[in-house]
Amino acid sequence: MSAQPDHLPAPPPAPAPRAAAQLLARIRAERPERSARWLPAFERDWAKALEDSRQTYDLSPLHEVVRHWQVRLDSAPAVDAFVAGGMDDEDGIDFVEFTGARP
Repeated sequence: MSAQPDHLPAPPPAPAPRAAAQLLARIRAERPERSARWLPAFERDWAKALEDSRQTYDLSPLHEVVRHWQVRLDSAPAVDAFVAGGMDDEDGIDFVEFTGARP
């Protein structure tokens, strides 16, 4: 008897075709110091995912980058409010662990 599930969960839906362009616009609209850090990071992640997709003929790496950055941008206001509140963040976890993003 195997402990394997008899079905696989459905994969998340693919992001919209313009999702990456919309993310770039959102990153550029952020505060200048945040935009200066995040724009090169997004471009680096996107370039790596694009190369991976070219080699494997699979769009999943690009979809993962879009999902990761959507979560990052959506959670930024909550993170800002937390930091502004002066709360102790010593027991926090790494963002990558929270999102389950790439290693």
